[in-house]
This record gives sequence, C-alpha cells and structure tokens, in this order.
Amino acid sequence: MNVNRAFTDIFIRRPILSIVVSLLILLVGLAALFSLPIRQYPKMESATITIDTAFPGATQDVMQGFVTTPIAQAIATANGIEYLSSTSSQGKSHIAAKLVLNANADRSMTEILAKVQQVKYRLPTGVTDPVISKITDGASAVQYISFSSNMLSPPQIQDFATRVAQPMVTSIPGVASAEMTGGAPLAMRIWVDPVKLTARGLTPGDVANALRANNVQASPGQLKGASTAINITAATDLRDVAAFREMVLKSGEGGIVRLADVATVEMGGQNYDAGALSSGVPAISIAISPTPDGNPLEIVKAVKALLPEMQRVAPPGVKVHNDFDVAHFVNASIDEVQHTLVEAIVIVIIVIFLFLGSVSAVIIPIVTIPLSLLGTAALMLAFGFSLNLLTLLAMVLAIGLVVDDAIVVVENIHRHIEEGLSPFEAALVGAREIVTPVIAMTITLAAVYAPIGLMGGLTGALFREFAFTLAGSVIVSGVIALTLSPMMSGKLLNAKLAEGRLSQAIEHNMERLTKGYGRLLDRTLAARAAVLIVGLAMLGAIVLLFTGSQRELAPQEDMGYVFVATKAPQYANIDYMSRFNAQVDDIFRTFPEYRGSWFDAGGANGTNSGFGGIILSEWGERMRNADDIQGELAGRTGAVTGIYATAFQDSPLPAGSGGLPVQMVIRSSDDFPQIYKTLEAVKGAAWGSGLFAFVDSDLAFDSPEAHISVDRAKAGQMGVTMAEIADTLALLVGENYVNRFNWHDRSYDVIAQVPRDKRVTPDNLGQYYVRAGSGALVSLSTVAKVQMRPQPNKLPQFNQMNSATLSAVLMPGVTMGQAVEYLKEQPMPAGTTIDWLSNSRQYVTEGDRLTLSFGFALIVIFLVLAAQFESFRDPLVILVTVPLAVCGALVPLYLGFTTLNIYTQIGLVTLIGLISKHGILMVSFANEMQVKEGLSRMDAIRHAAAVRMRPVLMTTAAMVAGLIPLLFAGGAGAASRFAIGIVVVMGMLIGTLFTLFVLPTFYTLLAGDHRKSSARDQSGLSAGEPVHA
Repeated sequence: MNVNRAFTDIFIRRPILSIVVSLLILLVGLAALFSLPIRQYPKMESATITIDTAFPGATQDVMQGFVTTPIAQAIATANGIEYLSSTSSQGKSHIAAKLVLNANADRSMTEILAKVQQVKYRLPTGVTDPVISKITDGASAVQYISFSSNMLSPPQIQDFATRVAQPMVTSIPGVASAEMTGGAPLAMRIWVDPVKLTARGLTPGDVANALRANNVQASPGQLKGASTAINITAATDLRDVAAFREMVLKSGEGGIVRLADVATVEMGGQNYDAGALSSGVPAISIAISPTPDGNPLEIVKAVKALLPEMQRVAPPGVKVHNDFDVAHFVNASIDEVQHTLVEAIVIVIIVIFLFLGSVSAVIIPIVTIPLSLLGTAALMLAFGFSLNLLTLLAMVLAIGLVVDDAIVVVENIHRHIEEGLSPFEAALVGAREIVTPVIAMTITLAAVYAPIGLMGGLTGALFREFAFTLAGSVIVSGVIALTLSPMMSGKLLNAKLAEGRLSQAIEHNMERLTKGYGRLLDRTLAARAAVLIVGLAMLGAIVLLFTGSQRELAPQEDMGYVFVATKAPQYANIDYMSRFNAQVDDIFRTFPEYRGSWFDAGGANGTNSGFGGIILSEWGERMRNADDIQGELAGRTGAVTGIYATAFQDSPLPAGSGGLPVQMVIRSSDDFPQIYKTLEAVKGAAWGSGLFAFVDSDLAFDSPEAHISVDRAKAGQMGVTMAEIADTLALLVGENYVNRFNWHDRSYDVIAQVPRDKRVTPDNLGQYYVRAGSGALVSLSTVAKVQMRPQPNKLPQFNQMNSATLSAVLMPGVTMGQAVEYLKEQPMPAGTTIDWLSNSRQYVTEGDRLTLSFGFALIVIFLVLAAQFESFRDPLVILVTVPLAVCGALVPLYLGFTTLNIYTQIGLVTLIGLISKHGILMVSFANEMQVKEGLSRMDAIRHAAAVRMRPVLMTTAAMVAGLIPLLFAGGAGAASRFAIGIVVVMGMLIGTLFTLFVLPTFYTLLAGDHRKSSARDQSGLSAGEPVHA
C-alpha cells in the first residue's frame, strides 16, 4: 500500500507537477492531432496483379490453350497469391492474381514478371507482349473525371485527354493508373474496298506490304567531317492523310494505283468499341485508381485542384467535370463522426452534472475528456495510425470510458469530504483507496482489446487501430485519473459544495435511491435460488438470441451513390449498348435525389457491358436512403428492354474484389457445357428463392461464331497457302495495326480494315480474294466454307480449373448470411467445388474470427483479474455479469434492429470490459471491507454495493449518454455507428441492472474469504448465514 500512497500523494502534494504533466499531454496531443494522416480505413494493401495479353483475331480456344494456360501455370507458384482467376475471350487473355491482404505487392509483381518472362517463348507469334499491372481492389475506381463535348468526336477529345490531362493525373503521388474509357486513341484508318482492290488485281497483303515499305521511320545517323558533324533526317515516312492517299500501291503497264483508288483514308479512332456519358452528355472519362498504399482522399483532393487548370487548356466546347469520387462519402462520414464527438461530450457533461450537482465537481471529469483524447492522438501518431472512420468511432466510444475513472475518483473523495475529512485529507485517503481498482479497471479494459488487435485477416487489419486507440485512451485516462483528478479534487471540492439547493436535492434523491436499492438487494440476497434460475435462463436465452439473429459481415452504408451495371446479349455492339445506356441515364435524371451520373460502355469488359452510377444529393437534403433508391431503380430499369440493368451499392468494407455483392464460383474439371448446366440449375433456384433481386452469370452459350473451314486439298492444288488466308482475314476484318506513323511528333497506329457494311454477314467473308500460286485471284468461297455455330462468350477459369461465376444482388432486408447459406445448400455434381468472390468471400472467410476473439478476450480478462485479485474465484464473480449483459445486447439484434456483423461483435467485446469495470468496483471494495472491518462475505458485499451504487450508475449513465448520438446517427456512415451504439447501450443498461442485483448473490456464493486469520474459524457460516436486517 505504501507504493500506492506515495504515487498519488506526490501529485496531490505537488499540484504544479500534476498540472505540468497534463499540459505536456495537451501540447504533445495537439501537435499530433494536426500531423495525423486522414484516411477512410486504416492503411492496408489489397492488390490484384493483372496480366493482359492480346492476339487480335484469335479464337477463345487458341487464347486459352496457347496463351492463358502457360502463363497461369507459370505464375501460380508466385509468393502471396490468394487465388488466380482468368478469362479467355476473342483475341484477349486476362489473368488476375488476387494477393493476400497486406502482401508485399511489389515483391509479388517482380516474381510474376520473372515467371512470365520464362514462358514468353512458348506463346504463338503475333501475340503482343503480356502487359502486367498492379491494381487496387474495389468495385470502382476512386474517381471518375469526364471530358464532355457536343462538338468534338470521342477520338479527338481522347487525344486532348491523353496529351494534357492524363500526364497531369498520373504525376500525382499514389495514382496507379488513369484509364480512359468512352473513346479510343486517334489512328490512321484505311477503309479498304475489297471490290476495287480485286478489280485492280491486288490483295490485302499487297496493301500491307506497301504500307510497311513506304511508311518507314528512318535513322540515317550523322555526316562526320574532320571537325564537323551534321545530323541527317530522311523523310521516308508518311505524316498526314494526303500523303497516305497518294501512296503508290502498284505501277506498271496499266498505270499507277494509289491507296486512294482502293480505299478511303481518314483520321479516326483506333476502334469503335467504347462509349461514355457524363450526366447524359457524350464524353471521355478517366478512371483513377490508387496504388495499394495510396491514400484515396489525398488523390481526390489533388485531382480536384488540377481541374481548373485542365479546363483552362481544354479545347473550346470541352467541359471538364468531376463525375464521381469516393472521398465525398468519407469526408461526410468524418464530419458526422466529429459532430457525434461534440454531441457526446455535451451530453456526458450534462449527465455528470446531474449526478454531482455542482459545477466545480463536474470540471474534474470533464477536463479528462480533451486531455485523454489528445493523449490518445499522440499515441496514435507514435504507432503510425491514422484518423479514419474506425479510429474516430473509437474516440466516440472513448468519451464514455475516459470519464469513468475520473468519476470514480471524484465520487470517492466527495464521499470522504461528506464524512467530515478536509478536502486535502479526503483527496489523499480517497485517492489511495481507489488506486488499485482504477489500475485494475484500466488494465482490464486495455486487455479486452488486445485479442482484437492481434487478429488476422480483414477484421484484424480494420480493427487493429480501433482496438489500440481505445486501449490507449483508457490507459491515458487512467494516468490522468491518478495524477490530475485527485489534485483537482483536493483543490475544487469542499464541504460547502453540498449546500447548494441543486446539490442537496440530488443528495436527497441519491440517499433515497440507495436505501431503496439496499432493501431490494436484501430481498434478492434472501432469494438466491430464484436469482440463480433467472441467471441460467438468460444464459439459455443467449443461444436462442444468437442463432436467431441475422448475420452479415457489415451493414450496408448509404454512400450517396448507387452503381448500375448493364449487360446486353453477346452479339450487341457499342451502338446498341449506347442506345440503351442512354435510356437508363434518362431514368436517373427523373429522380428528385439526382445530383449527377456517369456511364461507361464497352472497353476492357467487352462491348456488351456497361457500368455507371447515379450520384445522389447530400444526405441531409433527401428523404430517402440509398436502399430505397436502389429498389426503385431496380424496378424502373427493368422496363428497359434489350439489356439487363442491375442496381447495386458499393461494398461497405475495403479490400473486396469488386462486382456484384454475392459471387459464387463453381469450379470443376468438366468441360464448359457441363459447368453451364450446373450453373443454370443454381441460377434457376436462386431466382426462385426470393432472396435475390437480380441473378446473373458470366458464362453463356450465346455468342454466334462464324467458323471458316478450309478445303485444304483444293487450296493446295490451287497454291493458296493458309498464311495467305489468315493474313487476308486479319487485315480486312481483324482491326490489326499494320505499323505506326508520326503525327505532330507523336506516334499513332495505321489500321487497315474493310468498311462495316462490307463485313456484316458471314457471306461477306467468301467475297474476299486471295492470290493463288499462278498469280490469279481466287475468292475465299472457292476454297473455304463458313458455318455459323454457338460458342461460349468467354472461357473463365478459377485457380486453373474451368469455372463459372454466379453473381447476385440481395433483395432489400435479406442479409449475406441467408444468401450464402442458401447457395451452399444447392446440390452439385461430383467433382464440383464452390468458392466465393466479392463481399460474399469476405463474409465466408471473416465470419467467425470475432467470435473466437470474444472467447479469447474473456479468457484474457479472467487471467488479468486473477493476477490482480490473487484469486481464481473473485474474477468469476466479476465476469458473471458478462453473459447477462451480452444477453441484453443481443435482444435488438434478434428483433431485427441491426444484424450480427463485425461492428456489433466489436460492441460485444467492448461490453466485456465495460461491464467488468462495475464488478471490479464492487468486488475490490467488498474484499477491502472483509480485510479491514472483518465483515462476512454477505455483509461486505451489502455494504460495498450500497457505497458503490452511485459511481456504478454514474459511469453507466456517462457511457450510455455518450453513445446516444450513435443511436440517432444519420447521414454518411450511420449504419455502422448505429450497430455498435445499440449493442453497447442495451448491454450496458441490462448489464448494470444485473451487476447491482445478481453480482452480490454470486459474491456470497463464490467469492474467496479475505478476513484475517483470526476470523477464519467463523468463516464457515459466511456463505449460508442468515440475512441480517
């Protein structure tokens, strides 16, 4: 006890010292607060490495067998890969290696680069070099900027964006890519007329050869004399449309044939496979993605600062606009949490004032709030944390926690003053009494969060900072409660405080409450059997409530935008998509909540798909939330025939793989028709279940294929080689580039192709001519037949096995847990396994982590308390209220106010620490009564309960009051705050009630006997002795 005395006495006797300690915390905290980085979530790296390879014109089977499979086999063994997925489609191979959370993306990328190099020699000739890039996971890019114009064509706008805007964006720190959608780079388009070509006795190969021979980038070197050097330039290349038109293809007796005689030459787009809209106006959009360690908030801020500069240099008629960014939601959420913080502080101050009744008594606990929060900020900076939605939520929870210790100190010293001690003496005595329980409470609460901080996976990455921020705030408040609070109590509290009218009224009511509580407690102690039965019944109820609660990983947040994905039949081209996307965009603009919209079609995902979204007005300005708007959108876009439109919302948690929220992957060694059959059965069941608003799949046999079969014997007789046929088709239909040309000192593609009206039907292919061995021209239909047959739209694989993915959007009110359970129950053929992607994968992998942490936290607390009380029995008494509080907390979950998710589970873990604080206060005081006064267990706990009732009620009231703003949370990020608030509030209210009545009963039955050895011989009675009035 001497150490305790010395410790708090120093600060009471040396007030300047305690003020200096507090001022230091204040100064360091303020400096830290301004240095803390601001993020949406704690820093975590969730990356996917993609390998894209093109082989223009090649079939899917060729792409899968000759390109995708060798590369996938090579990279599968690279370090840090969670899973591999790939798709092979017409002329394209796309492999995505999803890395495990917080893996070193650069190291994995280096390893994948090396492994791809090892197999490059096995790829067919004509395949482009694999493009390997590192992308950050998410349903969308962090920002979309658009360049819209009704005057310029998309390739012209894109040329400006490529030359001016893209370099400005990519120079911002943290930007990984700035992808253009909605257009294509400029190119020299040569529209070859096959009839004119044949009439002049030329083949497509002749056109390609002439272009390669007459458009050459020369590098002639220098003329060097004895003392001079002159650079040589040679105009061997073609630099404009006129030069290409005048290029000679053939000269001879029949005169000269120029390119203009057989083709139309113009500056156009590299391809015509993409389109974009910005709030209904045709546009080019730049999708900005961050590096895995980039901070989206800083990127968006930097890009917004560049927009005026871009607008200034834009061509006339081009409007530069920020269509969408994720930072808007994050900043709004952070503002909401800051408002909540202020509200919580005000409410806590009022509650403490109502309990203590005097301003000077209230000042003491209030001072601890800013000091503890600033002290915590200093610790956060020291540990490399950031100010994010979760650490700010921890700060809100901390307000109720940090005043607890100070309340206990003030209340105890206040009690001694009323018993007649001078304020100085009361401060010394009261502080000494309270040192042990305050240290015990601080260590216990800090210990609760250790298991969360040490968890793995996404939950661990998300909540590590949250847990350590809370633990840090509790430790800082413990330090302040033992240094500053006793000193201030000695100075500010005095006997006259109780003379005010309000103080006397409060004291009077408190005395009545204490007496009433004493009488009720005696009754419960007399009916211990009944209390035990109630306790056991509530334990049983936990199982019922737990199993009856709906489960998901995180509640859906209203982020202020709703995404829409559109999908057309496989045969649809970009004109088809653009027409229907415009109809969906028109629907967006009829919503009263409409603030803006964007739409991308075609591009990397194929010409038959689109992705866009409606941006909603500010949270405070609209009556409906995003769920309601999503529901209405789903209904109204259903009326747009010709495409499927799916409305869905962004994932509430980071590190998802993007796409629709529910994604089930069916893997099998079977061929694709068999997998398709299984997929369709599950899809039908999913539609019929009523759980899903929309169900889709990535595999479909709806792609028409025009298969050219060559009569090799006939072709051989006529001297037509396969290379001649392949080159003719590649040049006339394939949209392949022949070479590049110089235009304003930048290189652009030269692309020859037949005009669209000459490549509409399979019959057109037979009308192209190839050169036979004799030099005569022969039509393709002479040596080849064209058959139409169906083929899969693409060949997907997951972890190198054939696969198909079922994607779905949940019905309003349906949770992820229900959906996953339903899909898991579907019958599968032998040899078929299932896996998950997107939000459903997070749910399946992360679902039970926190349940384990909950058990672990209980064990840690039990051991910490056992060490402090030097007893294995006392901690059991303290922890007996935990299941009762948990039972109370699960009631709102069972009733459907929220779901069992990571936020409510974190609330439950927090509850363990909060409720055990009450038990510590009572048990430590009762033990002291046994030791000092020689009271029996029954008398000791009755006395302790009566004395400690007021601080227990005050700490509960402060905690609950601090969380009231969370229960009425609105605006951005309200769902997660409500989830954590309702669990802690309900658990605290019910748990406190049971602490006051059930804990004393268990104390009389379980607690150790701490009376001095002289009283040992009478202790046999203590457990069952009759109640003394």
